[in-house]
Amino acid sequence: MAYGIKLFIWGDYASFNRPEMKVERVSYDVITPSAARGILEAIYWKPEMRWVVDKLHVLNPIRFTHIRRNEVDCKISTKNIKSAMKTRVGDLGIAVEDHRQQRAAMILKDVRYGIEAHVEVLRPELKDGKPIENPEAKHLRQFKDRARMGGGFHHPYLGTREFPANFELVEGFLPCHESLKGERVLGYMLHDIVFFPDPKGKLIESNQWQRLNAEPRFFHAIMRDGIIDVPRLNQGGP
Repeated sequence: MAYGIKLFIWGDYASFNRPEMKVERVSYDVITPSAARGILEAIYWKPEMRWVVDKLHVLNPIRFTHIRRNEVDCKISTKNIKSAMKTRVGDLGIAVEDHRQQRAAMILKDVRYGIEAHVEVLRPELKDGKPIENPEAKHLRQFKDRARMGGGFHHPYLGTREFPANFELVEGFLPCHESLKGERVLGYMLHDIVFFPDPKGKLIESNQWQRLNAEPRFFHAIMRDGIIDVPRLNQGGP
C-alpha cells in the first residue's frame, strides 16, 4: 500500500459493543473496523481525506470479563435541542440522580491490536490555484508526526471513552498468540456507518446540509492466524 500506516494499540480493557445487544453491553470478540478508524481519526483527520482500514491484527488471546457500570436511562430530546437553538432558552441537562441505573457489561481485557490502513483523498487540494502533488503523502506525513509524538485531536479509546488506548507507530507486528493460530469465523461484524442524503428530507436552512440517513454496514469476519482482512466498505445508499 503506497500510502499506508501500521499502528500498534493496546489497553487494559476494551468494549466494542454489539448493536443487537441493547439492554446489557456485550463486546465483539475483537476490534471492529469502525473502532479502528475512530482511533486513527482521533490522531489525525481532515475533511478532504478519509481513512480506509485494510487489516486488523489481533495479537493477544481473546479474554472477557464482566463489570457493572452506572448509566442513565434517557437521552436529551432533539426537540428540546432544536427549541433551545431557536429561542436561546431551555434546560438541556439530565439529573443523573433521577435517571441513574446499573447495567452489566461483558468486555475484553488486556487487548493488543495492530491496524493497517491507508489514506484516500476525497477531493483535489489546491495551492496557488494548482492541484497539490501526492496529497496522500502530505496527510501520511502529518499523521506519522503526530503519532510519534503521541499527539492527536483527542485521546483515542477502545470502544468507549472510559477505556483509553495507548498507541505506537511501528514498521511491523509481532506474531499473534498461539491460541489465535488457524482460522476462526467471527460471524457478522459491524464494518461502519454510512451516511447518505435523505430523499424525503428538506434543507434545514438555505445553503445548509440536507438531512442525512445513517445505515450500518456489516461484513462476515474471518480471522486467519490473528489477521482479519477488511473488505471494501460499500458507500452507496439503499
